[in-house]
Amino acid sequence: MITSPRFAGQRFAVLGLARSGLASVESLLAGGAEVTVWDSREEARAPFADRATVIDPLTLDLTGFAGVVVSPGVPLNRHPIAAHAASFGVPLIGDIELFAQIRADLPPHRVVGITGTNGKSTTTALVHHICLAAGYPAQLGGNIGLPVLGEAALPAGGVYVLELSSYQIDLTRSLACDVAALINLSPDHLDRYDGFAGYAAAKQRLFALQHAGQHAVFGQSDPHTTAIAAAVATQRLTGLVRIPDPAALAGQNDWPALQGPHNRENAAIAIAIVEALGIDEAVWRPALARFGGLPHRMERVAQADGVLFINDSKATNAASTAPALAAYPRIHWICGGLPKSDNLDECASAFDHVVAAYTIGEAGARFAEILSPVMPVTRSEMLCDAVRQAIAAAQPGDVVMLSPACASFDQFRDFEARGDAFRNIVLSLLGDRGTVTAGGA
Repeated sequence: MITSPRFAGQRFAVLGLARSGLASVESLLAGGAEVTVWDSREEARAPFADRATVIDPLTLDLTGFAGVVVSPGVPLNRHPIAAHAASFGVPLIGDIELFAQIRADLPPHRVVGITGTNGKSTTTALVHHICLAAGYPAQLGGNIGLPVLGEAALPAGGVYVLELSSYQIDLTRSLACDVAALINLSPDHLDRYDGFAGYAAAKQRLFALQHAGQHAVFGQSDPHTTAIAAAVATQRLTGLVRIPDPAALAGQNDWPALQGPHNRENAAIAIAIVEALGIDEAVWRPALARFGGLPHRMERVAQADGVLFINDSKATNAASTAPALAAYPRIHWICGGLPKSDNLDECASAFDHVVAAYTIGEAGARFAEILSPVMPVTRSEMLCDAVRQAIAAAQPGDVVMLSPACASFDQFRDFEARGDAFRNIVLSLLGDRGTVTAGGA
């Protein structure tokens, strides 16, 4: 794990003992801190009965505490811990901030921070993949993979590649990324912010934490992102702000796990990031061809009788589904779940790529109402029925794609469980006819 003796003698409270909370507690204890822990689940608290003080920090006088470490899932705009900690002048922080505070004690390294509404995971994984291809010690962390504090510190010359959600940035005060990137912005998580402007401001803070001599990379697919890029450029040294043009990037046909216009932009941003780290085209171009993609994000799960099956379960809003639909010309689209909005407006420009739609879950009726005037629609209700119906209808050259444009919680534990179910259903129904394919985006 990553820890530091500078924690010794400091007092911290940790609220929430899921993955990042557990890693924070272990790092703090190993560094000699006095730690108070709490979780609403008794089974989560039990392992710390003899190692830490177990008590709800809401009941404590927090005078003298160095910080309250909270899970990114704690809604700061509604949870009473925010006001309680503020009344004692104690900062609310996350595991990323703990990492930031002890960077000086680690072997010389660099940090890449990547944020945005859509495409964060793919871009982060791609940067990590290219760094490894270049021979750099590299670690994936933040909102993807294992918590950054839970893994061993990298040797000198290492690169920590962090996917950062707006929630994680909210809990960070001193992380100055050597390279920071904002891929795009569209409305999301508005229940946590004062409208879209508040959400965008949370993302922009990542760049406010940097120094004038550090690199910043931006996408160009929406005006909100380019406006932030322009503002950041006024505070940076010449040449340190880059807005790569995806249209200038050739060779996408050679990267099977990076198809579609969204992945062309993800690749362009990843290239700008790794070039800022000193990695040249002779390394990054062949690395793009070898990139295997991520589970549940444009994941190629099987092929049978000329039909390709794509698991895009991570597309939990319309803005994320839209570029997936644009990636292939003939799609049997399985969509629906727990809706985040009552429209599919952001997908409309790619409706002509859809041969037929199969709606499932709570959004099924509303999505069928929207889509029926412009394409054939089957009210499937259940994922297993949708897959079976799409297989029966698909012709050679077609794609059967799960890209729900919805959250999963009406029928599944999370988007991973939904994607796993899709993969298992496809492979079961295809039987010996199906060939499992590797790679996603």
